[in-house]
Amino acid sequence: MTTDLGDIVRTVDLIGVAVNGLLGAEIARRERLDPVGFAVLAILSGLGGGMIRDTLLQQGTPVALTDSWYLVVAIAAAAVGYTLQFEGRVWNRVYPALDGLALGTWAAVGTQKSLSAGLGWLPSLLLGTITAVGGGMVRDVVLARRPAFLGGNTLYATCAIIASGVAIMLNGLVTAEVGVLAATAVGAPMVLIAKARGWTLPGESARVGVQAIKRRYPRQSS
Repeated sequence: MTTDLGDIVRTVDLIGVAVNGLLGAEIARRERLDPVGFAVLAILSGLGGGMIRDTLLQQGTPVALTDSWYLVVAIAAAAVGYTLQFEGRVWNRVYPALDGLALGTWAAVGTQKSLSAGLGWLPSLLLGTITAVGGGMVRDVVLARRPAFLGGNTLYATCAIIASGVAIMLNGLVTAEVGVLAATAVGAPMVLIAKARGWTLPGESARVGVQAIKRRYPRQSS
């Protein structure tokens, strides 16, 4: 990546750390945790996905540990979330936009890093998605909760998968910089649209409903 784009991606990356750190702090408040709990959840939410990715790639120490700004931003988000309550109409509008931008960027960058490490398209798709949703997954596991991306919410992991897929399809056709930007431009708006329109994947209730219809209207034998 060029220096300029690298700086842009790093800035957006840190914005994502801050936003998801605040989300971790918000959950810590609901769980009535102490300041240590706020810091832990903010770090897990903001840094978990990237640290899992870098650990699996085995190409050195995770970036979140070599660039001190990542920990500083996560801990600062915890402190802000501990001091202030983020709620109301403005926050409800701003948060999804920043969250979508972070997810799109994380998925794109995670995929590009995996491809650059020589991995195939399927492992790269996996690591791109893990980069985007891994922090929230680890946070929820620590709290003994079902990870949110597994169902019951608007599309999230699906948006990360699609963003990663775009980066993979463009790999070799355009520069890495263009691939990252294009994947982010696809993944980020999808999160916003999914939240606005309430898009979800069919769950267990849908399958049970289909089975109930089949039992009520069995196929007639010829």
